[in-house]
Amino acid sequence: MGSKSVDEVLDAAAGVHCSALRLDGPNVQFSASSEEEPTTSGLENGHQEPFVIGVAGGASSGKSTVCKMIIDQLRDQRVVAVTQESFYYGLTDEELVHVHDYNFDHPDAFHTELLLSCMQNLKHGKAVDIPNYNFKTYKSVPNARKVIF
Repeated sequence: MGSKSVDEVLDAAAGVHCSALRLDGPNVQFSASSEEEPTTSGLENGHQEPFVIGVAGGASSGKSTVCKMIIDQLRDQRVVAVTQESFYYGLTDEELVHVHDYNFDHPDAFHTELLLSCMQNLKHGKAVDIPNYNFKTYKSVPNARKVIF
C-alpha cells in the first residue's frame, strides 16, 4: 500500500468528499470517494432504498451546520433530516423538578426503539410520524411531523 504526500491528501480533501458505511446484511462495505455516486437498490414497492447519512457530534459541535451544507449540496434531491432530539422521552413530574440536573445526553433520555422503527420504515419507503419535542415543557407535543419518502 503506497503512501500519499501531504499535497495529494490536501488536494483530495479540497473537493466534495463523501464517506459512507453501508450495511447490507452480513456484508459491510466502506467507500470513500469524491467522484462516486451514492448507490441505491430497488425495493419491492418500486421505491429506491434511501441513502442514509449520519451526522454525530457533541453539543454545539456544528451538526446542524453540516446537515445544512449536505442538503445544499444535494440541491433538488428529496432530503429528510431526522434529528435525535425529536425522540426525547417526556420528563416526569419528578424529573421536571430537577430539570437542570437532567442529563439530556444520556442514551436513556431517548426513545431509541421509536427512532429505529421510524428509520427502518423510512428505509422501506413507508410514511412515519416524527415526534415534535417541546423544550419549554420537556414533553412531546401531539402534532407529529409526517414524513413520506
